[in-house]
Formats: sequence, C-alpha cells, structure tokens
Amino acid sequence: MSEGRKIAILGTGGTIAGLGDAQGGGVGYQAGQLGVAQLLQPIADQAVPQGWSLELEQVAQLDSKDMDVTVWLQLAQTCQRWLLQPEVAGVVITHGTDTLEETAWFLQCVLQPAKPVVLTCAMRPATALSADGPANLRDALACTAQGRAGVWAVAAGEVHSAQQVHKAHPYRVHAFTSGDAGPAGWVEEGRVRWVGGSEATLPCAAAWTEWPVADAWPWVEIVTSTAGARPAAVDALVAAGVQGLVVACTGNGSVHQALQQALLRAQDRGVRVWRSTRCEQGRIVLAQSEENPLVSPLSPLKARISLMLELLQAAGQT
Repeated sequence: MSEGRKIAILGTGGTIAGLGDAQGGGVGYQAGQLGVAQLLQPIADQAVPQGWSLELEQVAQLDSKDMDVTVWLQLAQTCQRWLLQPEVAGVVITHGTDTLEETAWFLQCVLQPAKPVVLTCAMRPATALSADGPANLRDALACTAQGRAGVWAVAAGEVHSAQQVHKAHPYRVHAFTSGDAGPAGWVEEGRVRWVGGSEATLPCAAAWTEWPVADAWPWVEIVTSTAGARPAAVDALVAAGVQGLVVACTGNGSVHQALQQALLRAQDRGVRVWRSTRCEQGRIVLAQSEENPLVSPLSPLKARISLMLELLQAAGQT
C-alpha cells in the first residue's frame, strides 16, 4: 500500500447510527445504535475513493447531546494516533448533529492537524425512507481524499470549516450553515469544489502534546443577555465555583445593565469573562481603538471551548 492511501473512520454514534420504527419516519428514533461498519453497508464499495482503503474504529456510541469532555479526549487521542501513521491520509468521524460544531472546534484547537479530519452526520436515522447518512458519509470520504488539512464538517453536499459551522435547523436535512461566511466548498460527484479565499482559521494555542484528565477541565458556562435579565444567575454560578463565563451578548456586544455589575463582580473574584454575540450570523465589530481580547469572534458555544482551553493552558495542564 502506498503512503497516504488509507482513511480511518471513527464512529461516535449519533442520528447517523440511529434506528427508528418500521414506518421509516425521521423522528422518534434511538440514536447511536449502529456500529461504524454497519454504516458503510448501504454504500459498500461506492463510498471508497478508487485506490483507497478504510480502517474502522468505534470510539463511542452515544447521542451527541450527551457528548462530554471524556469522550472528546478519547476521540482526540484516537485521531492523533491515526494521523501519526504515514499511510493514513486523514480521518472521518461519524457524529451526532447536536454538538458536532463543538466537537469540530475542539478538535481543530487541540489537534491543528496537518491532514484532513472530517466530521459527518445525518438528520435522519438509518431506517428513514430517505436517510441522508449514506450520502453524507460518501461525501466525507471524498473530502478526506482531497487532502486539505484542517477539521471540516460535511453534510448535505456542503463542506464547512470547524470555525464557522453551526447547526441552524432542528429538522431539515440541510441543517448546517457557515452563516455569512458561506460554505468552504461543495462535494460534487466525488470531488470537492473549494471556495477560493476562504477566511483563515483563528489561531489556537499550540497543538496538545500532553492530555489532561477530564477532572482537570475548567468549568465555563454561557450566560445570555436577554430582556429582563437577572444578575442572580451570574452570582449563583460564581458562588458555585465557575471559572469562566461567556456572555452571549445582544447585538454588537451589548449587555443588559442588570448583568453588567454581576459580571464585574465575577471578574473581581477571578472569573474570566468573555463576550460573544448571540446573533446567528456575524461577529462583534469594535473600533480599532477599542480592540479587546475578551471579545471573541466565535459563537458562544465555540468561545466557551476556547476559553476552557485557555484556562487549561494557563494552569499548565496542556
């Protein structure tokens, strides 16, 4: 086998591995029931790019709403093990849709891979009359074979970067978007048409060489600024020992006055406080004279991950 002609597929469960009733519906199913080998059966040899071979490994079997740090660490270390093998050109991960964007950004930050790591998923279980999982898996393999380094998400014929991707619809097959950045590319008959000049991924800390135990993970929560917001929620989190807060701000980074004083008290207690926008598209834009490292261009979900990683690094855990 020539170098770089294998793709590792890692299974973690999700709707793509879900089973429903005999009616073939898209709801009322049990996620994470099929193993990764079973996911390949409907597409068999059609899914494998010519001249390539596959290696399969089941890392987890869960509904991605229940994703946690323990599984993240196991998944990242498994990815790293496969990526270090010269004959492996990249990794495909089958994943649930609910937390795919969070897993993608976590892997981008801790691995910063020099090979492709492609997450794919399904909005309909494997038993649905028009299941989308097989086509998504086929497209993910095609994307991996293209060899573009980084962490990507592939669904409904689109390729999204780990930084931009987010789930925007709870039911439709075309559930993922990159907001106003747009997709990084499209999978067309086994080939990827990349968009020229895609936005560069935000720099992360150095890729991990040591892996912290799950118990060392810092506690970071998201607080949303809303009409009628009450400071008691912030005060309660601080009293309980939270180490970081990401504020999902209204508009261009504004925070309800009722929360402002509570957040300042939290900072005085040593809690790291970042701001992000709760708007689905765009990012907080400040004047050049107002640039602030505590204002994140990421979504609140991904800013939370980045803040956790920063706190880990500051504590010397990575």
